[in-house]
Amino acid sequence: MNIDQVAISLIIILTFCMFIYGRWRYDIVSLTALLMLIIADRFLGGETSALILDYNKVFLGFGHPAVITVAAVLIISRALRNSGLVDLITRRIMPFTKIQSIHISSLSAIIALLSGFMNNVGALALMLPVTLKTAWDNDRSPKILLMPVAFASILGGMITMIGTPPNIIIANIRKEQQELIISQALSDPASPAAAYVKLQNISLENFQPSAFGLFDFTPVGSVVSIIGVLFIALLGWKLIPKESKGTSKKGSIFSIDQYVTEIRVPEDCSLIGVNAGDVNKLTGDKLTLIRKINKQGVVEYLDPNHVLQEGNQFLVMSDPVELKIAMDEFKFLLTSEMRHRIDSLKEDDTTFMEVVVSPESSLLGRTRSYFRRKTSNCLTLISVARHNNPIHKRLGKVKFRIGDVLLIQGREEELNNNVKSLELLPLEKRDIDIGVFSKIGFSVLVFIGAILFSMFGIFPATISFVGAILIYIFSGILPVRELYKSIDWPIIILLGSMIPISDALQSTGTTSIIANLMVNLTAGLPIWLILSLVMIITMCLSDIINNAATALIMAPISVGIAMSMGVNMDPFLMSVAVGASCAFLTPIGHQCNALILGPGGYRFGDYWRMGLPLEILIVIIGTPAIIYFWPL
Repeated sequence: MNIDQVAISLIIILTFCMFIYGRWRYDIVSLTALLMLIIADRFLGGETSALILDYNKVFLGFGHPAVITVAAVLIISRALRNSGLVDLITRRIMPFTKIQSIHISSLSAIIALLSGFMNNVGALALMLPVTLKTAWDNDRSPKILLMPVAFASILGGMITMIGTPPNIIIANIRKEQQELIISQALSDPASPAAAYVKLQNISLENFQPSAFGLFDFTPVGSVVSIIGVLFIALLGWKLIPKESKGTSKKGSIFSIDQYVTEIRVPEDCSLIGVNAGDVNKLTGDKLTLIRKINKQGVVEYLDPNHVLQEGNQFLVMSDPVELKIAMDEFKFLLTSEMRHRIDSLKEDDTTFMEVVVSPESSLLGRTRSYFRRKTSNCLTLISVARHNNPIHKRLGKVKFRIGDVLLIQGREEELNNNVKSLELLPLEKRDIDIGVFSKIGFSVLVFIGAILFSMFGIFPATISFVGAILIYIFSGILPVRELYKSIDWPIIILLGSMIPISDALQSTGTTSIIANLMVNLTAGLPIWLILSLVMIITMCLSDIINNAATALIMAPISVGIAMSMGVNMDPFLMSVAVGASCAFLTPIGHQCNALILGPGGYRFGDYWRMGLPLEILIVIIGTPAIIYFWPL
C-alpha cells in the first residue's frame, strides 16, 4: 500500500470508530472526516496526492444527484402527509385491529407500502401515534406493536429507489461506476477495466451508462419485504420480550407525583418579597410555581404578580434532583398530603403530555434552554426519559436525542401548537384527522406524474421530484415555511461529506486492494456465497453506523469485487442496497429503530431477538432473489 492508501484507510477507520462511539452526531462525524481528508491531502503533497483530484470539486458532493433526490423525497413525504393521505389509509385499517395477529399484520403491511413511496422514517413518524392509539383502544402493549411497525417500515423502504437513502445512493453510484469503467477502458486497453468490459461484452462505442431506475429495486425489494413482513406478523412479534411484571400496558414512563410537590415558604426563605412570576428565572429553572394553595387548603390560580410571603404554600413542578438543590439554596420546606392536590391540578386547564423527539425535530442536540426559548416560556419541561427510564441528572445539561420521551406541561392549545412547531410526536390517543379529499387526490396524482416522468425518461428523477415540489408549493399543500423543515439536514450533510471519502477510496486504488483481498480470501467459494458475504458485511456495518455512509463505502468495494471476478456488478450493488437497509440488531443503526426506543420501552438488547432471525432470513431469501432478477 502507498501512503495515499494508508491515509484514506486510516480516515475510514477513524470515521467508523467515531460513528460507533456515538458521542457526536453523524453529520458532525462526516464533516470531520471530510476535513481530515483535506488536511491529509495537503500534508501529502496536494497536487501529487490522489486523495483529492480537484479541490474545486471537493464540496460538489452536496450538489450530487443522490443528495438532491434524498432532499426532494423528504419534502414530497411532508406534502403527502399534509394532504391527509396517510390518515385516510390508517382509518381504513381500524376495523382490522381486533385480533392481535391481524392487528400487527395490517399495520406492518400498510407502513411497508407507504415506506416504498415516501421516506420510511417519515412514514413511521406518521404511524407512531396511530399505532399507539390502536394499541390502547385494544388494551395491548405498544411494545408488541412498535418494533414490528418500525422493522416493516425499514423493509418497505427497499421496494423502490426513493424509499430509503441507500437505494438512491446505489442507483447513482451504478452510473458513476459505469462511466469510470468505460473511461479507464478507453484510456488504457491493458487495464482491469478493459478486461472487465471485454468479459461483459460491453460495446465502448454504443454503451450508455445509466443509473438504476425507480422500480429496478422492486423485484428484489418486494420479495424481501413481503417475506420479512410475513415473518414479523406470524412469528417475529412473539420473540419480543414481554412486559415486565407490574408494567401497565397503558402506563406512562413518568409518574406525575414524582415531579409535582407542595412547598412552604419559611421565614428564612431568600425569595420572600419576590414576585411569583420571577421565581422560575431566579432559581435557574430548578423549580416552577404552578398554583397557590390558600389558607383553606384549596388549590387556586397563581397570580404572577403575587409577592412571596412567609407561610405561603405552592404547588411546584421540578425534577427531584433539582428540587433538592433549590430547597437547600433558597430554604424552601416540603409539605405533605399531595394526592388530592395533583388530582385537582389535572382537572383544570393545565395538561400533561408525553412527546417523542422525532428525527425532524429542531430540539435535536439542544438543551432545555432552547426548548424554553422556542416555546416562549409558556410550556414547562418536567422530565426527559431515555431508554424507557427518566434521566436523573441536571435537566439543563441534557441534550435531546432521537427517541427521547419528554414530559411537558401547559395549556392544551399552547401544547398542541408548540408540539407541532417543534416536530414532536405526541404519545396520546388522538382522532384521525382526515384531509380534504380533493387535496389527497391531487397530491397523489402529482406524485404519480413525477414517477411516470422519471420512469419513461422524460426527465431525470431529481428534476421530476423537484417539479412535483413546486406544484405542491403553488397549490398550498406544502407551505413554504415547511419546505426547509421537511429536510433531514444531518443526512444531507452526511451524504455531501462522505461522497468525497468514497471517491478517494477509488482514486487511490484502495477499493481495488480491498476487493482483491476479499476475492483472495474467498477463493474457491461459489459466487452466490461471496454475494451473501457482501450482504452480511454491509448488514453488520449498518447495525453500528448510518446506513447511507455504509452504502457509500461498500458500493465501490462491491464493484471492485465484481470486476476482480469478471461478473456483472449489478447483483453486488443490489446486495449492498439490501444489506444497507437491513439494520435490525440495534437502536443506533437506523433512525426508525431509535424513534421507537423510548415509546416502546425497549432495551438496547431487545432488538436482536427479532432482528437477528430477520436478518438471517433476508440473507437466505435475498441472495437467490438477487441472482434470479439480476443474473451474474
